Amino acid sequence: MENKLTRNLYMLPYVLWIALFVIAPIVLVLYYSFIDIEGNFSFTNYQNFFTPVYLQMALSSLWYALLITLISLVIAYPTAYLLTQTKHKQLWLLLIIVPSWINLLLKAYAFLGIFGTYGVTNSFLELIGVGSKQLLFTDFSFVFVSVYIFIPFMILPIFNSINELNPTLLDAANDLGASKWTTFRRVIFPLTIDGVKSGCQLVFIPALSLFMLTRLIAGNRVITLGTAIEQHFLVTQDWGMGSTIAVFLIFFMFLMMSVTGNGKRGV
Repeated sequence: MENKLTRNLYMLPYVLWIALFVIAPIVLVLYYSFIDIEGNFSFTNYQNFFTPVYLQMALSSLWYALLITLISLVIAYPTAYLLTQTKHKQLWLLLIIVPSWINLLLKAYAFLGIFGTYGVTNSFLELIGVGSKQLLFTDFSFVFVSVYIFIPFMILPIFNSINELNPTLLDAANDLGASKWTTFRRVIFPLTIDGVKSGCQLVFIPALSLFMLTRLIAGNRVITLGTAIEQHFLVTQDWGMGSTIAVFLIFFMFLMMSVTGNGKRGV
């Protein structure tokens, strides 16, 4: 009885944290989603969301989030695998993670200089004879910068999964005559799928709600749900519509978490 009471006391700060900073904000957002711009209870916001403008915005957000996640995965998996084969793998991993400690705004402004008309990239293109190109305020620059920012969060869980692989399983596959591709397809990838799922969650969820990069790098040519939420809360002051979009954004995030959930394993 005493142990149970002690355990409950230890759980109290965690429960309070979850209640105040997770459940309460979601409930508040859900409440405001039923309030129209005049302060009355209404389903107008949900009716407005299911119009071509917002549905196209939702599809655009999902497309860019999926694209950023897929590109990050394609680059991160072989990178993580190669890191596990290097001698100083922890040092190389640290060098990859360190840029994620830098403020997002600083990195965005750095790319404004890199991709600018007189930036390093255009100077290189002119040097090789290609000529200056409009790189900023394009889909390419938005996706490129987003992948650069999020890729450490994809590499880390995949690296941990590969690094924890039992080497005897790879030796067994080799002894049984499996090719490198067969070993990867039948042994390595299935055993590291949890790391892939975690990485996809860590990239897809924040990529779905981007708004700063859409302004600075994409020049508002890319409109996402995150951009719309910012507009409704800070510009139009329509908190109800902004909350409604946030509700669907939360729904998409929970959907992604359920799809990539690890599930229960048998003992």
